[in-house]
Amino acid sequence: MKSQRPIASDDEHRVLQFRPRTTPSPVIHRGGGIVQPLRAAAPEPLDLSRYEQPRDEPDDFRHRMLANIAALAFTIALTAIGIWLAVSIADLRRTQDCVLMGRRDCVKITTPHL
Repeated sequence: MKSQRPIASDDEHRVLQFRPRTTPSPVIHRGGGIVQPLRAAAPEPLDLSRYEQPRDEPDDFRHRMLANIAALAFTIALTAIGIWLAVSIADLRRTQDCVLMGRRDCVKITTPHL
């Protein structure tokens, strides 16, 4: 089977020279009109102050901290309940597998220390 390669002409391949953006670009003439180069806007500060909006009332930091503490406590409680549930299900599965194998000593019996 022959390998088919497209016939490339010299018109298809061009090397473009890229100039750095720091130098001002010249005015480009295209067709009948003139394309003006883009002018760089004044550099904006890199902080988030441009997204701030004026507020009617000041922030209540005490309320915010209490809400954060409540959310943290809820998250910790939810995580603890999830871990307890996973351990309980694993223990129940282990006991059920033991019973289904026909063994009789599956349940752990705890005895008080004297």
